Amino acid sequence: MKNILYILIFIISFNTSAQQIGILKYGGGGDWYANPTSLPNLINFSNRNTKTSIDYNIATVTPDSEDIFSLPIVFLTGHGNVYFDDASVENLRKYLISGGFIHISDNYGLDKYIRREMKKVFPKLNFQEIPTSHPIYHQTFDFPKGLPKIHEHDKKAPQGFGLFYEGRLIAFYDYESDLSDGWEDESIHNNPKETREKALRMGANIIEFAFKN
Repeated sequence: MKNILYILIFIISFNTSAQQIGILKYGGGGDWYANPTSLPNLINFSNRNTKTSIDYNIATVTPDSEDIFSLPIVFLTGHGNVYFDDASVENLRKYLISGGFIHISDNYGLDKYIRREMKKVFPKLNFQEIPTSHPIYHQTFDFPKGLPKIHEHDKKAPQGFGLFYEGRLIAFYDYESDLSDGWEDESIHNNPKETREKALRMGANIIEFAFKN
């Protein structure tokens, strides 16, 4: 009965605030606020180049808040520790299984923490590498080779991982790519225009996919 209630809350909230996105303010001491220019730039790019009309007012939500149910997608990034307490674990699970979506961007140093915490949210699910044929790579923009490489960490190939619940992709995790760095103002990382364009296009695809699914 509780799951049905949360699904109804999500549907009602989605219909009234479907075009707002959020950033997840998590516990543990990690810099959840990293890359402050990234989402404003991604919103601007998406609204200009796809069929979205996203609110420029970005919501900041905690994983234990009911406000998360008003958002079709939330973003999580940072360099350090991530911690979800019991209330956050339960609420985030309900949000994701009732239609929500989370994009996690590995900003270097996040990997071991986010894998640990998402395992608390979904103990029976494992991150799976998403095949290049998956629709998330083929929205307005086409990425036939999958996730683009944006920022160098350990000279590893970029990988797009996902959590699937009952066949639905509910979490997208860009690893060794650092998409959110590519969304930031050009002056911050001095990325070439072509690199920033790839990052923004992939980000727009993620938003499109989340809004549709």
